[in-house]
Amino acid sequence: MESFLNWISVHQQMIYIVILMIFLGIEVIGHVPSVLHTPLMSGANAIHGVVLVGAIIVMGKAESDNWLALILGFLAVVLGTLNVVGGFVVTDRMLEMFKKKK
Repeated sequence: MESFLNWISVHQQMIYIVILMIFLGIEVIGHVPSVLHTPLMSGANAIHGVVLVGAIIVMGKAESDNWLALILGFLAVVLGTLNVVGGFVVTDRMLEMFKKKK
């Protein structure tokens, strides 16, 4: 318990920054108009390609007996891929709404 309290006291400024980022994110997302919500979310999902690159690097650098790194890397690849594909699907559906009907 004492080591945990020491860790908190050493990283106190970082903890404050993370808490402030959480509140700022909630405020920013809460004030986004509903018209802009879908484009922003689809773009944010597409940015998850960075997660894919990081997961591939983690899996490539992990040793063959490090199961935790391999499992987390695999999950990051699968979930990041789903998020990227979902972002493009949402964007495609959104753009289909604005096309003129035949």
